[in-house]
Amino acid sequence: MPDLAPLKEKFGRYCVFGAPAAGFTTYKAGGAAEALVEPSSVDEFAWLAGWCGANKVPLTVLGQGSNVLVSDKGLPGVTALTGRLASLEEAGGVITARAGALWDDLARFSVEKGLAGLEKTSGIPGSVGGAVRMNAGAFGQEAFDRLAAVEALDSDGCLVRLRKAEIPHGYRRTEGLGRLIILSASFEFLPGDPAVLLQDRSCVLASREVKQPLDLPSAGSVFKRPPGDYASRLIDAAGLKGLRVGGAAVSEKHAGFIVNSGGATASDIYALIGEVRARVKAHSGVDLELEQILLGEF
Repeated sequence: MPDLAPLKEKFGRYCVFGAPAAGFTTYKAGGAAEALVEPSSVDEFAWLAGWCGANKVPLTVLGQGSNVLVSDKGLPGVTALTGRLASLEEAGGVITARAGALWDDLARFSVEKGLAGLEKTSGIPGSVGGAVRMNAGAFGQEAFDRLAAVEALDSDGCLVRLRKAEIPHGYRRTEGLGRLIILSASFEFLPGDPAVLLQDRSCVLASREVKQPLDLPSAGSVFKRPPGDYASRLIDAAGLKGLRVGGAAVSEKHAGFIVNSGGATASDIYALIGEVRARVKAHSGVDLELEQILLGEF
């Protein structure tokens, strides 16, 4: 591994060596990032991509660190957070959101502007970049419903603009975006009544509060929805609510969530994921597909 000192010279206090994943993931678990940086502009991201490419240093880009599990062995190379790129702008019914903006801020902003199409995704944890990367969704709406285009950097640090039609996508998946650094995304909306949209948003947030374990660290839904069924129903039917490995537990409130009930390691969470999959397979014959992304060595 080459000398990482140039990163400190470039990013100053926004470069930290050995930062534990508990500080930048919603599971609050996992090993340390060899170097954690927070670029504040497209130019800084382009410099970083170029530097990592030239020096053959692995580069991982994260938003809020939701929907991921970082290995206890940590992340080699550079982990870049997009949180300092977080603006939202609206013009003519189109909202352009920087990758680091909170997805829920985009949902709220669209509702306030009387723009319909993403209000039911309110409360999804994570960033715009992460939500676009996985085509996140909830309550019958998903990111690509309103997506118009994505602006990103390739591995050489060159700017790329992709229209929605150029990005193969489906339920909780996209193709090709994983090789890019998403910088921003633009969304086209339908006109709506702000009062009605606000009511829809409020109902969604209330439902999340009632049904989901928002009081404990988690990374959202662990598994994708099987065709014609729900992962949470299958897990509950197998009697797995409350199942524990170390500090990790299947939520008593929502079986589709694994929570860090205190002191859970990434290995605890990973082992519990495997146990849940095995028991659901034995009980119902269904192979649950992981929605969350594993980072590092497991």
